[in-house]
Amino acid sequence: LLVKIIDTPQFQRLRNIKQLGGAYFVYPGASHNRFEHSLGVAYLAGELVEALSRKQPELKIDDRDILCVKIAGLCHDLGHGPFSHLFDGKFIPKARPDIKWKHEEASVKMFDYLMEDDEVEEEMSEYHLTDQDVTFIKEMIDPKGQTKETDTPDVSHLKLWPYKGRGQEKSFLYEIVSNSTNGIDVDKFDYFARDSHHLGIQNNFDHRRFLEFARVCKVDGQKHICSRDKEEWNLIDMFNTRTGLHRRAYQHTVTKIIENMINDAFLKADPFIQIEGSGGKMFKLSTAIDDMEAYTKLTAMKRLIHKQGCFKVYSLSDRKPVQRSESRSNVVVLPGSSQDPSSSVLNVL
Repeated sequence: LLVKIIDTPQFQRLRNIKQLGGAYFVYPGASHNRFEHSLGVAYLAGELVEALSRKQPELKIDDRDILCVKIAGLCHDLGHGPFSHLFDGKFIPKARPDIKWKHEEASVKMFDYLMEDDEVEEEMSEYHLTDQDVTFIKEMIDPKGQTKETDTPDVSHLKLWPYKGRGQEKSFLYEIVSNSTNGIDVDKFDYFARDSHHLGIQNNFDHRRFLEFARVCKVDGQKHICSRDKEEWNLIDMFNTRTGLHRRAYQHTVTKIIENMINDAFLKADPFIQIEGSGGKMFKLSTAIDDMEAYTKLTAMKRLIHKQGCFKVYSLSDRKPVQRSESRSNVVVLPGSSQDPSSSVLNVL
């Protein structure tokens, strides 16, 4: 089933989305993409849930639970746009200040769109996954967003269980992929190790020790994934690694300058780039998030330019269609000035 999901266009688009956005222009080694990160999270999610099942059979973790956790790990980043966090952290807030949108929301919508694939749907039925299991997967991908969409009134003061996919007796499963309780989850385990490797920065956190010593304990009436007291310093190293990565790479001065430049190019080009979505409707960079067929095509644009009818780009001056250079097939040439911001964004992408 995981292979069927990986083979879909919705997942394959992650091959063309840089994990670290603008940091690639500062650290040439940071060329890794969301694709391999998603594979790693699925693997680590499986390792953790299977370890808990093996060491604590009283938790009654069944095969469907394990499969759902792996799928959630695999699909948790489906909703990322070009240059990852630059798109939802900088571009969308500037281009569409009237909405609050995060990539987790798009990940859930993209997962729904992926589920329309006949082969995936058929494979899921073979594993006897139900609508409740699908809800469970989406709740693990976006825990906060999915609880907001329920019809349940605000009962947070009553501490009622907010999820529908699994009951409160399996609350710990919601802490594996995206842990909204304390932030310790396999998503971070993978990108700490992967980003540190590609950036050439030391990672002192040993996620294998966490997987080995993790146990489910009841705390204040609810089951949580916990660590041994002797693992305190390993967890401190995890948070120190996170701080170091932000200070030395994610928030690097030149990285932020480059990302601001790319974002400015996005904003200038937004009205003139049109992407075909469902029913032949055309969408801009900023509105493609409203249609998953269009959003699936929104990755590395110079790859899309070679596909006839995928989208059209217009000059800022006379709105004539772009002509592709015959001598340099990976560069788009716009009519008019070479300083045209639409040209800049296409060359960047």
